[in-house]
Amino acid sequence: MSGEPDALAVVNQLRDLAADPMNRRAIVQDQGCLPGLILFLDHPNPQVVYSALLAVRYLAECRANREKMKGELGMMLSLQNVMQKTTTPGETKLLASEIYELLQASSSTDSEQAEEAASSRRKAQFFLGSTNKRAKTVVLHIEGLDDSSRRSLCEEALLKIRGVISFTFQMAAKRCIVRIRSDLKAEALACAIASTEVMKAQQVVKGENGDEVLIPFAEDGSLEVEQNVDLPDYLPEEESPSQEPDKAVSRVGSGQDGAGWLGAAANFLSRSFYW
Repeated sequence: MSGEPDALAVVNQLRDLAADPMNRRAIVQDQGCLPGLILFLDHPNPQVVYSALLAVRYLAECRANREKMKGELGMMLSLQNVMQKTTTPGETKLLASEIYELLQASSSTDSEQAEEAASSRRKAQFFLGSTNKRAKTVVLHIEGLDDSSRRSLCEEALLKIRGVISFTFQMAAKRCIVRIRSDLKAEALACAIASTEVMKAQQVVKGENGDEVLIPFAEDGSLEVEQNVDLPDYLPEEESPSQEPDKAVSRVGSGQDGAGWLGAAANFLSRSFYW
């Protein structure tokens, strides 16, 4: 097996483990995982970089981790590099900027505000608990996304859509980065947001010259959206687009499974990188 699939598998598993607050301290204290995540931020595969950023963001949501993470060799510099690279996708830059600001605030008087913002982001996301290869990311610019009450309305609308995997808000930019199943149309997200009657979504895409362009959605309201009746923390197994048992990742939250995977991840990192 080539190195790249191994890297993507490991970083995805670390991301899923970091999604569980019970694992975050152990991951940061491990001698190999945090340095490995930093190196993944410079990986040539953009999927690896984005998944590593998600893992780092989760780890940073634990206040006790932030000083160590900020002081870890290469962390802040790698985040800056991701933000400054011209080839970095827009949503990846936003995520790196969010983490950078959170870690920068760890030793300042703004730390409590940063913690409050991180707490809001925790509410604004949920995961399948497995690597979904049949998913896509949609970036929305939302007119009217002005405060926490509007964000809550948007959260409620998106949570009702069957096929939404995860979402993260960038309040300063009035954006929402949504991970959805590949068979779900982006228009469904726009319809759900429009149903709030106080917000309107446009899709953010890359233009031919690399600039971001806002694409409006049709307003005929004819699209039918399949809704979730119940809202579990994880979609049922039969809802997952990935049905291969040998590729399935167990639900995060098991301390024993987490410890085993941390060891496996550390072993992979030690084989892959030279210090």
